[in-house]
Amino acid sequence: MIIRCFGARGSIPVSGKDYFRYGGNTTCLEIRNSRGDILLIDAGSGMREAGNALLAEGHRDFTLILTHAHWDHIMGFPFFKPLYRKDTSITVWGCAFAQDSIKDMLTRVMSAPYFPINYDDVHAHVAYTDPCGGFYQLGGLAVTPIALSHPNQGTGYKLSENAKSIVFLTDNELAFVHEGGLAYEDYRTFCQGADLLIHDAEYRNDEYPKRRGWGHSTIEQAVQLALAAGVRQLGLFHHNQDRKDDEIDDMVATCRRLIREQASGLECFAVHQGMELSF
Repeated sequence: MIIRCFGARGSIPVSGKDYFRYGGNTTCLEIRNSRGDILLIDAGSGMREAGNALLAEGHRDFTLILTHAHWDHIMGFPFFKPLYRKDTSITVWGCAFAQDSIKDMLTRVMSAPYFPINYDDVHAHVAYTDPCGGFYQLGGLAVTPIALSHPNQGTGYKLSENAKSIVFLTDNELAFVHEGGLAYEDYRTFCQGADLLIHDAEYRNDEYPKRRGWGHSTIEQAVQLALAAGVRQLGLFHHNQDRKDDEIDDMVATCRRLIREQASGLECFAVHQGMELSF
């Protein structure tokens, strides 16, 4: 598997000199399986750059899977250039998240008065599947869902191929069980032994009390989960829109200190826009 990050920011895109290293786009990951199939996770503002890059590489077939319907995770959909090409095929997986269907949810993003181009101007062949909680397969890549603990619900995923596994749990509040969410032990079991856990780590412990119930975890909680589940690597994700590069560096340093105190070999880093990892 190859993972490319086109956006790791939360809530709203940001720009400027304070955000160069970790990037300003909201969530969009590319997962490429061993036969070269393209799976995109979430349609945040990073989806625009993903579309540009993948078209330049000659790709015309894509699968998109969504974690949830909050606007920072779907706002890039209308700017995905493959949508407007007749030679492109896109399969969309996932849950409708309190909407009638995934198609209706994405159509509303492109409806008046919010967007000037109508969904009818999409020329790609787009197929939608709504098997909430179902198991997905893309070539040799197995995708297993799990409910997130987040307002309005959502879905995280485990991606497995060739005895390697990656768990992606953005927008997941470990210390608060939202409607439809699961207990901490359920997430520990789901993550057990993963090669990489990418987890929501928006806050620090001292920031969390005023934000409890907002749907996000602290770096300390993410480290605790990674240690308990025995994962090899932890990628901090969903960086707060006001969090500058130097502050994220400091959060990584804190996580590494906590890991050293437990005499663990866990590797920790903050996921950044433009990052590429291979498994």
